[in-house]
Amino acid sequence: MKGMEEIGQNAGKIWKVLNLQGPLTESRLINSTMLEESQFQAAIGWLARENKISKNGSFYRLGATNLTDKIGADAGKLWNTLAKNNEVDVSVIAKLAQLDEKDAYSALGWLAREDKIESKNLVKLRR
Repeated sequence: MKGMEEIGQNAGKIWKVLNLQGPLTESRLINSTMLEESQFQAAIGWLARENKISKNGSFYRLGATNLTDKIGADAGKLWNTLAKNNEVDVSVIAKLAQLDEKDAYSALGWLAREDKIESKNLVKLRR
């Protein structure tokens, strides 16, 4: 994962595709935006924090989010993990937080939108 600003840019790509094409499945969105899985998940977390995306069945669409409970709770777990460990390598953060890797990236996107973390290869809380 690169810098936090990239997550916002990727969220913009997803928003634009959904705005133009309407509801799409995850695989269609990934193909349309040419994002890697981790980039996609982080961008979904960013959009969920902005209350701009929902998921119904296997389709993502623009609108008020229904993802707050899951991603918000996972963001809390990640935040607590970072608070205990100071800096954590992105490749192990999911395991430390006891989250699925996809869920960890969505939670990272949520925290990035809140401007609570910073990252290059190590993720840490913003001071």
